[in-house]
Order: sequence, then C-alpha cells, then structure tokens
Amino acid sequence: MGKPLHFNAFVMNTTSHIHHGQWRRPDAGQTEFNDVNTWIDLAHTLEAAKFDAMFFADVSGLYGDSDADFDVYANEGLQIPSNDPTVLLGALAVSTKHIGLATTSNVVQNHPYNFARQISTLDHISNGRIAWNIVTGINDNASRNYGLPQLTDHAERYAWADEYVDVAYKLWEGSWDAEALKKDKENGVYSDAAKIHKIYHEGPRYRVEGPHLPSPSPQRTPLLFQAGSSASGRAFAARNAEATFIIAPSPAIAAELISDTRRLAGEFGRHPEDIKFFQGLSFIIGDTEEEAKEKEAYYDQFVSVDGYLAHSAIVDKTGRVYPPETRIADLDTNTGKGFSEWVSKHITDREPVVADIAWLQARNTRVVGTPEQIADEIEKWQAAGVDGINVINWVIPGSFEEFADKVLPVLRERGLAQSEYAKGTLREKLFGDGPLLNDRHPAAGYRGAFTSGPTSWEEAETTRGLEVQRAGVES
Repeated sequence: MGKPLHFNAFVMNTTSHIHHGQWRRPDAGQTEFNDVNTWIDLAHTLEAAKFDAMFFADVSGLYGDSDADFDVYANEGLQIPSNDPTVLLGALAVSTKHIGLATTSNVVQNHPYNFARQISTLDHISNGRIAWNIVTGINDNASRNYGLPQLTDHAERYAWADEYVDVAYKLWEGSWDAEALKKDKENGVYSDAAKIHKIYHEGPRYRVEGPHLPSPSPQRTPLLFQAGSSASGRAFAARNAEATFIIAPSPAIAAELISDTRRLAGEFGRHPEDIKFFQGLSFIIGDTEEEAKEKEAYYDQFVSVDGYLAHSAIVDKTGRVYPPETRIADLDTNTGKGFSEWVSKHITDREPVVADIAWLQARNTRVVGTPEQIADEIEKWQAAGVDGINVINWVIPGSFEEFADKVLPVLRERGLAQSEYAKGTLREKLFGDGPLLNDRHPAAGYRGAFTSGPTSWEEAETTRGLEVQRAGVES
C-alpha cells in the first residue's frame, strides 16, 4: 500500500481558466460561474469525494500586451469576466465542514494590513480551513490597475513579496498573545490590552502600526501556498511556503525542482518535509483505453489554439508580446520564467520557442487512459517526490465528478488517497501537527516579538537604528 497523496480541485472564478475552448461543450457548467450555487454544489461534490481543498487561481488584469486590443480574451472568456475568489470563499466556508479553501491574492492588489484582516476573518468563519496562494503578478495591465506604470522587475517583485508577507506574519503571529482574548463577562474584560501589541512595521513599501484587529484565528497564519518556479520563486517558496503548486512537464523535471527547493529550505533552517509539492494534471478517463482515446478526440474538437496562445503570451520588459516563433533562448522577460525554463529542459531535440509554452499548457500535463492507467501515472509523479495533485478541470462539474467516481476508488485501493478527513484545521489535515505554523517557519519568530516592544513610532525608529548599528558592528 502506498502513502496517501493529497488532491486539490484547481479552479478559477471565471469561464475559461486553463483548458480554453472547453466552455463551449454542452456539459460545461463553468459558464455559470456568477451563480454561487455552481460553486456550492461543486464544493459539496468535492467534499463528499474527500478532496483536500478547492484551490482558486486569480488574476487582477489582462494577459499580454496592455496597449493592444483584448478581443481574444473577451471572445474566449479567458479570465475576463472573472470574480474575486476571496469573497467567494466566505460562501463556501459556511456551506462546507471539512474541505480546505485556498485563495490566490497578488501582493499588488491589496494592502497587507487589509488582506491580513480578510484572511483572519475567513479563517474564523471556516474554523481554520483557509489557505493563501502567494503570488507576485505577471501582468502589466494588473500593475496599471493599481497605479504602477508597468509590471515591476521580477527580482524586485519577490523583494516586495518578502516585505508583504513579513507584515502579514507580524499581524497574524505577533500582534496578539495567546491569552489576550478573555471574554470575561464577570470582570468586564473582553480582551487584555497588555497582551495586544502594535507592530510598528516600517520598510521600503509599507508603514503599518497595528494592532491586528481580529483576534487570533484557528490557524493564525493561513496555510501558505506558493506557485513560483523560477530561481527567485523557488527561494521564496523555500523560505515561506508550506505547499508549492508546480506544473512540471515531466516527473524527472519535477524531481529536480522539488529536490532543489527542499535543499534551499534547509538553508533557511527548515526541514525538507516542511513543504508539500502539488503537481497540476488534467485527466481524460475511459473505462477502456479505446474509450479514453475517443474522448480525447472529442475534447480536442473544442480546443481553442488562440486561447492557449493568448494565455501563454510572454512579454518583453517593455510590455510587448513576443511572437510565437521566438526562441526561448532569446527571451528577456519579467514573466513566465519558470515555464520557459521547463520548456528548455523538456524539449531537447530542437530549439524551443514561445509557442511551446502553449503546448505545455494544452497537452503535456494531460493524462489519458483507464482509471488503472491513470493511477499508474500518478504513482510515477509520487515517485518523483510529489505529495499531491492539483486536478485541472476541462468542465465543471463533470471533470471532478468523473475523477471522484472512477479514479479515486482505484487510488484508495492502492492506499494513495484518503477515505476520510483528518480532524482539525487544514494545516492539521495536511501535516498532522498542530493548527499553527511550526517553529521553523520564519513567521514563528514574531511570536512574542512585540511583548516588550516599542510603544510609539519614535521608540520604534530608535530601536531600529540601534539594530542597524549592531548589525554593522557584527559584520
């Protein structure tokens, strides 16, 4: 018997997420994504099937060249229109009991003080089932929507993210001591002010006084996902992530990425097993191999080549889209670095080009076969070091219903999928430890950090000045 894998439903609050053109199928319910019942019904299906989580992707702007027309995106329903997943999670939290709920939020789109409050609220509502997929953005248009002239440089975006998460960590982990919330009706003390602290954060981008307004939620810090696969992304994941979403083109490349990220985690004082890796895969399932191939041919009738090319558009540092025939080796870009690195490693018999990134999305992570053949392939990914699968749908809800009815029973027979939910928060369900981040995570360093901290900005600035002086002397 194998070790159980984790399974997330990879979705987006839009019509055309990953597999473009499939929304035109008669059985595609994702066109009704504005209807909250589409998602509530799906959440019930996934929870009955014992999926670990619903993982919502998100963007806050259009892909491609911000100065060009966006007809293809509108025609394809390619992430426009789309709705805010963080808001939707509130409805799903009160409609479910066990399944995890992960939202994607870009560091550009929300101030960390407000975002930390929203997440704490959701974690309270869900009794500790919230996860955050930390992203830095890939769209010029999204950056313009928040007042920036264009997408910030790739390395600078991760420096920005470093400060962003540190602000959130200080609020979630350090602002309230464990015994601050009293609810003492007899003595008329709801919270002990002496155990609630301002954080007085000041950095290159943010100045946040605090305190955190919500009391500590069941997890305090949500379960932390991250989806970057570039060198900067792997370093960020090694420091911060508890789970990393990858779309590697092969188990061999997945093994290389996983090994490197786990190595980096050790350099940050964490254990390699502190991070779980989820590979994105989509499935075409038949009772026989012949039926599976027939279904694949049917799915391919709806494929939108224009949609895949538009989604995978890589822009140069001035925001202009590279033509599909551009060699990967010639790219100078702030976007898609992980995908371009993987394509270069995967295609070795010729010079890879930008169009190959669309091919990677469209075909290379699909698994076609009987439930037994699909289970065999999933075992290969597990052998490469993958801890779970993000199941990418073709249509909602049918892709998930079919996976639940046909593939999960085979996986359970092999010991590769859970039959019941573990008790507790999402973190407890995935890691088997307590509800809070372990002590090796950098956020844990803020616990108790403000107990005897500054009581004014002047005092905070003096303290910071002394710290800088000490650091200079030590160096």
